[in-house]
Amino acid sequence: MSSFLRPLTTPVTYTRWLHLLLPGAAVSVWLFISTDTPWVPVVLAALVGLIPGMRLAEGIQAQLLLTPDERGDPAATISVTPSTSWSERWRTSLWLEVRLLCAALAGMATVWLLATAVDLIRSAVGSEPSAEWFAAGLGTHWWAALLAPVPLVMLLAIVVSCGELITAAARWLLGPTRKQRMTALEERTEQLLERNRIARELHDSIGHALTVAVVQAGAARAAHDPEFTERALAAIEETGRDALDDLERVLRVLRESGEPTGQQPSLSEADRLLDSARGSGAEVDADLSGPLEQVPASVSREGYRILQEALTNVLRHSGSVAVRVRVRVRVTVADGRLELEVTNPLMSSIDTPLAGSTDAMGRGSGLRGIRERAALLGGSARTGPHEGEWRVHASLPLYRIR
Repeated sequence: MSSFLRPLTTPVTYTRWLHLLLPGAAVSVWLFISTDTPWVPVVLAALVGLIPGMRLAEGIQAQLLLTPDERGDPAATISVTPSTSWSERWRTSLWLEVRLLCAALAGMATVWLLATAVDLIRSAVGSEPSAEWFAAGLGTHWWAALLAPVPLVMLLAIVVSCGELITAAARWLLGPTRKQRMTALEERTEQLLERNRIARELHDSIGHALTVAVVQAGAARAAHDPEFTERALAAIEETGRDALDDLERVLRVLRESGEPTGQQPSLSEADRLLDSARGSGAEVDADLSGPLEQVPASVSREGYRILQEALTNVLRHSGSVAVRVRVRVRVTVADGRLELEVTNPLMSSIDTPLAGSTDAMGRGSGLRGIRERAALLGGSARTGPHEGEWRVHASLPLYRIR
């Protein structure tokens, strides 16, 4: 019983009912003007459906009243775009004819069944029913009140059925074409890829800044040296500013403000990362060779992020021995490829685990992000122990594989 009465409490039942009654009002106006030409609205509907903008208007109205839960959903089953082909125009014309047919059925049921329910109540209270409706000739009987709900139940069944029918027809005739569905799917895929890229940007940039801040603060507290503490605070301040710049750039993308997102980091700024690692106490031996400024922007940006994550990984897992850990950085541009390698000892001189020696054995999201970045550019990346050291090695083509 509850499932039968549920449509009474569902708002979409009444919005669909309104959608069904709207064409009936327009047809009634025409019949009031000319009762001898009831076929004119049918012909006009077929012709109006050929107008490209009519599909947009009908799509907006159908989505608003028939499927309100899908409003604003990129995967909506009713499209809100103008006709772009004759196939879509003919489908719109057919939709208008189906809508008129359902509207006629729902309109007649609404008028006749409601009027019949009123007549049955009038019969129960002693008034003669009207001659126009289904209760004509019934006479006056008290038990007619028991029959009054029957037309209402029939009306509910017809309205719900017509609502489901017109919604199915709208999805079939006003729904997106195969090309539109493919376009929407491609846009959705691009959005997901962009979100993943932004997530990696935040992980690398903010993670690097926090790691440097933690290591610097810990080293400064352990050093008891005012000069070292001052250098540590300066490094934390600089790294924090860089992280805030990156965060603001990413937030502008997320807000879709249409403003320029600012310059992307590149390997020409690698010295900033190396100085930050040195400022954290690490002994960095760096060798950057080749025309880094000529590396394509996308490759240079991803190379910068890979280097940033590799250095962050060293600092994060070195703990309090960061002041003694040795890091070797090699960046080479030659033979159409960018080769990037960061190595550090697996264990320190006092047996403290360093990057890659414990939980960093290739299972972290940062290391996975390094491999994903390289793969997106058609390159490769390897992370793990190598000849007694922990090594991050990435090889990126300077031009994407076509």
